[in-house]
Amino acid sequence: MGDVVSSHLDESKREMITVKTRDVMRQFSDVYKQQYAVALFNSVRYELEGGSGPQSQLLHRKDPLAGRSIFSGNLFQYLEENRKWRNRFVSVPNNYNINLYESKTAHERSLHPKVTINCAGYKALTSIEDYIELINNSLPDVKAKLGSSPFIRCATPFPLILWHPYARHHYFCVMTEKEQQKWHAVLQDCIRHCNNGLPEDCTVQTPAFTDSVRLHRQAEGHYGTWDMMCGTPPQILANLVMETLHPELRDAIGPRLKGKMQQRQRDWMFISDAVYRQVLAQTTNEYNSLVEACEVQKVELDARLRTDMDQVVTSKEHITSKIRALVLPKAESLLKRSVQPYISSILEALMEPTSRGFAEVRDVFFREVVDISKNLVNGGDQAKLGEHMERLSMLAFHPVKMKSCYDNVEELNLEGLQQRFDVSSPSVFVSRAQILMREQMDNAVHTFEQLLQQSLASQGDNDLCKVIQGCQDRVLKKYDYDSSTVRKKFFREALLQIIIPYMLQQLAPSCSPELPRFKELVFADFSRFLLVENMFEEVVLQSVTKDIMMAVKEAAVQRRHNLYRDSIVMTNSDPNLHLLGENPPVDWATKFGNGEPEGSSGDGDGGSGNRRKQVVSMIQLDGVPLPYESCMEIPGVELIPEEDTVVSDHSEEPSEADLHEGPKSPDSVEEIRDLINPVMEVVLPEEVKSDVTNGIVPTLSTITLEDGEQEEVSHVTAIVEDIPLKSPQDKRSAESLLQQLIGNKKQEDKEEAKIQRAIEEIDLAVQGESEQTVEVCAEKTDSSPQLPLDTDSSPHEEPQLVQKEVNGKESIIDPVEVEVGVA
Repeated sequence: MGDVVSSHLDESKREMITVKTRDVMRQFSDVYKQQYAVALFNSVRYELEGGSGPQSQLLHRKDPLAGRSIFSGNLFQYLEENRKWRNRFVSVPNNYNINLYESKTAHERSLHPKVTINCAGYKALTSIEDYIELINNSLPDVKAKLGSSPFIRCATPFPLILWHPYARHHYFCVMTEKEQQKWHAVLQDCIRHCNNGLPEDCTVQTPAFTDSVRLHRQAEGHYGTWDMMCGTPPQILANLVMETLHPELRDAIGPRLKGKMQQRQRDWMFISDAVYRQVLAQTTNEYNSLVEACEVQKVELDARLRTDMDQVVTSKEHITSKIRALVLPKAESLLKRSVQPYISSILEALMEPTSRGFAEVRDVFFREVVDISKNLVNGGDQAKLGEHMERLSMLAFHPVKMKSCYDNVEELNLEGLQQRFDVSSPSVFVSRAQILMREQMDNAVHTFEQLLQQSLASQGDNDLCKVIQGCQDRVLKKYDYDSSTVRKKFFREALLQIIIPYMLQQLAPSCSPELPRFKELVFADFSRFLLVENMFEEVVLQSVTKDIMMAVKEAAVQRRHNLYRDSIVMTNSDPNLHLLGENPPVDWATKFGNGEPEGSSGDGDGGSGNRRKQVVSMIQLDGVPLPYESCMEIPGVELIPEEDTVVSDHSEEPSEADLHEGPKSPDSVEEIRDLINPVMEVVLPEEVKSDVTNGIVPTLSTITLEDGEQEEVSHVTAIVEDIPLKSPQDKRSAESLLQQLIGNKKQEDKEEAKIQRAIEEIDLAVQGESEQTVEVCAEKTDSSPQLPLDTDSSPHEEPQLVQKEVNGKESIIDPVEVEVGVA
């Protein structure tokens, strides 16, 4: 692996990568410094003018995952070094990074993880076929044939693959489908959280960064949404560099790769990962330096803005009016011709799956609270309530329980509109809607906790179910209002994200050449806060905002998808509620429980010795102890046995215990009869027949069984069977066994008399069929024909078995193996 990377990424190539990255960062830095001042102006103006939207009815907590870990468990990881699968303990702390340890013990000792994965930009796959389809696009003219296998072979039928367009791919597998579904939900939640890497509370840095990235890409001719706008700012900048650098390196290095198709794809993945890590390290350092330089100037700029805010605003409005006179006629013409006919269809495509997802959030919360009430009705107390509330408090961050909500939004489809408006994929809107759903669920849960705590403090624990029901109804009303407000804002923002880039792209050829002359109208003291390009975009934005607002308002008036009208404002509906928002989150396990709720885990995140409560419970397989403490190694490529082979190894021969085990379920008359009258088979050697009268097996009145007890013989059944010839040694051993069987020769006369009496009893039984039945069975070890039963057997007959009924039970007796006692 290292040889491949070093041979294709020599010093000259790495220097070229550094230069390319530096060029992109220099261009971005120039734009960012301009946008930073504009974002600061907008933030201060918003603060001074006191602008605000509708007041939220639900409470919000700042750090809901404090002291929590998301998930931990064991799975198999594919190691590139030795191409084997190795069992790893995985911990997902509250920063949603994936930490892989050698074992659970290493994690508990706070050792450094073997691997740490930041999931920003990744895709979680559950099938090899989907992975092959993605890696086929990694190299030009190198595509796998249909049905061909990739360069890895999964150890189980349940793979989990993390794919990234630039970074290294990660391969995992689990033992069952249930594990696969749970781990896939966890991985998707990690990706969703890491992609949302721009903090919304940074009212200056975040707008400055997003506008800078958008303007930089527009200068390169890329309008519309961008799938790789995910992760932290350094990661997004690395994606920005790789957007142009990656194709160049692929065209230069791809044709020089050697080996089979799978090997070339594998080698290119290593090379691409090495380039991405080098670029990411450089963008991280340069972005941090850029932010520090801008923050140094923030205090001075802020003071100037607060002093001259009125003059800056007046100057901006004057210049904007001039730009509007130039742009508005062209924008309105484009709007009527190419945008307005599609607004309603875009809005409907967004509303349908998004509203179903928010409705599912409401239903999940409702069901969880109802389950708590049911459990309390069945004999619960405050301790039980604390246990249930501890689990409910993390409902929004439980990826398995929230999966049904997220799946509804996954159905969002803009097909037919993507090409017209240059929307690469709806993934940007899907991720944003899922983040909003999680926030609304957590707000509902937090509000319910505060209301319930207040009610319990004032009313006590009398009739807990009634108290819970009252709090639930209040929360659901607030959720319906906030859900409508959040969705309407999301629809407006999504429509703007789709339409504005399209309009800018269409208007740029005719309007951009006219913009430089407006710079002369900007005062030199205000030139850092007033940029003509930004004012041009604001004019385009204002031209389409009215139509978008009317479309969303019309949907609300028609009560479509449970949207509230803008005229419905819930002000002071619960005046004391927001006072509760200042209270810290309720620790239910400490308040009512024993301090260690169900589902908690002693696992801390990597490098931390603190014990953390775990949001998602461990997976317990039937018959399989978890966690797996052993670090098993499974061959990754060629030594993996096929599934059928493994099964055949276990089912080839029954175990000795199975051979001696009785029948499980007798379904025939013969099996039931054999259970009532057990049969013991004893093989009489050839030599015995010469010592026995007429070749008939001696029948005794009593028999000594293996347990030492003596049983009386009721009747005898003769069974004829061929037995292979014995060697001389076998004959001598048979004679010794015969000597033990017959015993003292002084008793031979008595034995012959008893044998004769037994034969007479058999004859009487044959004649009077109503009393006893003689069963004759001839068995052969090979394919010998069945021999007829003959009571007067010749001296040359084969050895015979004796079947006797002992106290109502049939037994087949071998004189060689069973000691016979003579009465």
